[in-house]
Amino acid sequence: MLLGVFVSLLLVSCSTSFLKYEKADQLKKNEEFEGAVTIVKPQSESPPETAPAEPAQAGKDTKAASQPATKSTAKTTAKSSTQTTDKTAAKAPVKASEKTAVAPAVKAPSKASKSAAKTEAATAQAPVRQPDIEDSEGFNGRRPVNDPFRVGEEVVHDVHYFKVSAGELRMKVEPFAMVNNRKSYTFAVEIRTSPLFSSFYSVEDRVETFVDYEDLVPRVFQLHVKESGQLREAKMLFDVEKNTATFWEKKVTKDHGEEEKKQNWEILPYTQNVYSAIYYMRNFKWETGKEYSFRVGNDNENLVFSGKALRREVLNTKLGPIKAIVVQPKITLKGKLNPIGDNFIWLSDDDRKYILRIESKIKIGTLVSEVVEIKPGK
Repeated sequence: MLLGVFVSLLLVSCSTSFLKYEKADQLKKNEEFEGAVTIVKPQSESPPETAPAEPAQAGKDTKAASQPATKSTAKTTAKSSTQTTDKTAAKAPVKASEKTAVAPAVKAPSKASKSAAKTEAATAQAPVRQPDIEDSEGFNGRRPVNDPFRVGEEVVHDVHYFKVSAGELRMKVEPFAMVNNRKSYTFAVEIRTSPLFSSFYSVEDRVETFVDYEDLVPRVFQLHVKESGQLREAKMLFDVEKNTATFWEKKVTKDHGEEEKKQNWEILPYTQNVYSAIYYMRNFKWETGKEYSFRVGNDNENLVFSGKALRREVLNTKLGPIKAIVVQPKITLKGKLNPIGDNFIWLSDDDRKYILRIESKIKIGTLVSEVVEIKPGK
């Protein structure tokens, strides 16, 4: 889906710069959206206080800091240790042996029984995963047992067409935000054309989608499009209480001038949007031969995304060989299965499930997006 949009941008127009528009700032204003959504992002992007130092510096700093402390405290520590040992030895050894003899016999069974009781209670109270079209392995209710996402994660792809670099795709996990007072992941996707392709058509797009931390459902996305042929601002709100989706779009194009669009439709519970979907698929196990599905709402329609894990293989990348899972996606619309052409996605075969490669066959040739950099985050 995402690559298909990118291809269409690369293969049209002959402009060499971004579209100029005097009222570009007004495209971003949307009173209806702003009245329904409150997004609070962290004030500072600085790393947490507990963040480790760089390895090269950490050894030097640790050594320099520890040596003075060791010298100044060695005598005190030795004296304290000697005094403590003497005082302990002076006390009656009978009491110590009594405690040692009695403790295992009385306390061990009690701890074991409590642990077993807690395990049984946790198993009995484990929430049932919804919706039933989604695989439940590796989940505790809606939450994954092993969260694949880390703040600061960034996966960078080189997108090329006929072995010529067309642009760069970045998939990020940014700091958590509060969306209508709910903790949310901030997933961002950025696309930028290469200098060569920018001489034909310039693209500098960004979308951020906010996904609820507890139920993994996207509440909001915001799309910012800056291109040679258009400027566009789009926003979507999923009202999970009313099961409705509202989509707003304002744009100005070179050919048609100013345009506005609004859509509102009913959605099913636990629906993803097209941008959150590329992150959401990483929560699943992807066992070979097995098919995984989830709901997606887009463009006034309710779809079902499905993907089948075809095989496991070692993918040769610029980062070296990486174990990968090859997935073939498809879409079900109104009960009819529609394969998305000859498209394939490679996920890393580990607990993070990074998107390593995407292949999209088009009318002429194949567009390929493959990993060139991975920042795992913290």
